[in-house]
Order: sequence, then C-alpha cells, then structure tokens
Amino acid sequence: MALPSSTPGGRTPYNRDARRNNDPFAAIRRNHRIKSPQIRVISPEGRQMGVMDTAKAIALALQFNLDLVEVAPNATPPVCRIMDFGKYVYEEQKKHAHSKPAAGKIKEIEFTVRIEKGDFLTKVRHAEEFLDNGNKVKLRLKFRGREMAHTEMGFEVMKKALTELETMGHPDSDPKLNGKQINVMLSPLPVNKRKPKFHVREAGTPPVEAPVED
Repeated sequence: MALPSSTPGGRTPYNRDARRNNDPFAAIRRNHRIKSPQIRVISPEGRQMGVMDTAKAIALALQFNLDLVEVAPNATPPVCRIMDFGKYVYEEQKKHAHSKPAAGKIKEIEFTVRIEKGDFLTKVRHAEEFLDNGNKVKLRLKFRGREMAHTEMGFEVMKKALTELETMGHPDSDPKLNGKQINVMLSPLPVNKRKPKFHVREAGTPPVEAPVED
C-alpha cells in the first residue's frame, strides 16, 4: 500500500481533543474511539485492505501521521478508512458552506395501509437518509376506497414508521387525519444523536446539521 510519507515535524491526529457536541463531525468515531475489536480497512487511495484488528489498524494509520476513521459503523465488521481527518473536515466544511440552502427542504414519504414489509423498510431507509441530510420529512398515508372505514389501520402503520425513525428524527406533532390521508412532519435530531438503522452513510460523507429556523 502506498501511504503518504509523514509530515516533517509530525501532526496531531484530529481527535486528540474532545470537541463540542454541536460539532457535526463529533459523532464520527476515529482512532481509539472505535469500539469494535476488528474492522474492515480501506487505504487512503480507496483500496480494500481486508479485515484486521483495530489496534493494528490504528497503529498503521498513526505510523503515517494519519487517522483511522469509521465510515460505515453499521456494517459487519465496521468499515474504517485511513485518512487525514483534519484535512477532510476542512474540505467538507468548505463544500457544505456552499450547499447549506439545500438542507432544510421538506421531503415526502408516502405509505399505504396494506404496504408490504419490504416496501415499508425501503421507505423508512429513504426517510433516514433525508433526515441525515438535515431535511424535514413529511410522512403521508393515503386511504383507498373502503379503507377509510378502518383508519385505525393507517394510524398503526404511521405509529410503526415513527417508532423505526425515532433514532433519526422526532415528530413535530401527532399524526393527524386530514381528508383521506394521515400526515405527520418529522424534524431531524441533532447530528450527534442520530443512529440510522437501515441507511448506510457513504464513506467520507458526514451527516448534515438541520438549519436553525428563524
């Protein structure tokens, strides 16, 4: 593996000091904060290095003045990449400074009363992704024909969806029946409290903090 040579004078890894909870990058585990005893390692160039002991991978990263960063914590085993985390944070902050208006948009996810389990989980995963990008998510369930005679079934579906998404967002109010549909709006949790169950974050892509409303 062609790792870059160490910088003259050395470089302190990004996570030597604790960062404030409102730091959107604070939730990303790196170096000695990585809990799993074994991980799958990706080189700085993006090549697979296989599964190895976490301690060995950390030592390898620090040997070259780089950081070991957990990029897919929900994978088995978790996936980590060797990188200069401080440089990565700087570049991401510059990039997102120009794309902040995109965050905060309202995304819609539509359910049906008789939705199949696979479709339900797919929609929940999409909702997790939207919330992780700092967007509000409107959940909507449409009743068809005689289904209006059993609105409690629709509320059960919405309740189940809210339960699945409680580690990513919180409802602004209780689900409400409006005509032939049930609606509820979800706002994303703070970045450091989000724990996706189904959505796997892309390597090197941090969650986005929701914009502060006036």
